[in-house]
Amino acid sequence: MDSERPGEPPFPGASLVHDWAACLRFYSRLPVPRLPGEGDPHAAPDFTRVPRMLPLAGLVLALPGALVLLAAWGLGLGPFLAATLAVATGALITGALHEDGLADVADGFGGGTTRERCLEIMRDSRIGAYGGVALVLALALRIGALATLLDRTGSVAAPALILAAILSRTAALVPMVTLAPARRDGAAAAVGRPGRTALTVAASLAGGLALLGALLGLPWRGLVAMILLAALGALTVTALARRRIGGQTGDVIGACQQVAEIAALLGLVAVVPA
Repeated sequence: MDSERPGEPPFPGASLVHDWAACLRFYSRLPVPRLPGEGDPHAAPDFTRVPRMLPLAGLVLALPGALVLLAAWGLGLGPFLAATLAVATGALITGALHEDGLADVADGFGGGTTRERCLEIMRDSRIGAYGGVALVLALALRIGALATLLDRTGSVAAPALILAAILSRTAALVPMVTLAPARRDGAAAAVGRPGRTALTVAASLAGGLALLGALLGLPWRGLVAMILLAALGALTVTALARRRIGGQTGDVIGACQQVAEIAALLGLVAVVPA
């Protein structure tokens, strides 16, 4: 058997699959094995390129929650319990990574009066009043939106949950692309910034998956509302981060994802008839 030539990809599309695996490792606690031809799986991912596969990673990360949602609904647990179990499943898979970022940003932006003080508070591992309130509201809004969708649309709530995860993670690239890292020694500076090409690829993938959502029963008006409001949520958090700390951090990215996901789900609820 011929040995693999140096620099030759081990299989077609290896670069894309490697980036997809890197996204899953970075954004979740899933045990993703080392793939053929891949470098050190424990090394920090190269975010100048890796985020182009975030939409497909978001699909995988949301799938268990969607299955739990359907199973709980099918067992007759009711909309609220089914939605709560689905959201809890998602938090377990990601290690509440994005929720932690939202809480830190809420504490920092709410309690800091200067750029330096905001960043200092955001780095503190303790959760303050602003962060606690933000977490409660974020969980309540996501659970409430999913429960409402279950009540109004039944099983269509599952693809809505998946699409919201895809769109929100894609939208969270906006501050990474448009803002410089707020800290020179932070995680955002260490992993690099994705270029506009990576954002374009990710947005194209997310758009294609949104079209697939239409085939699964999501209404066209709802899809448009989800996309527009996810983008608006990301732009709002980005503008706030620019004004308060003059850049982005990992916490800002997490907060952006949470706000975009909530906005997408609420957008869909708004256009689905009661």
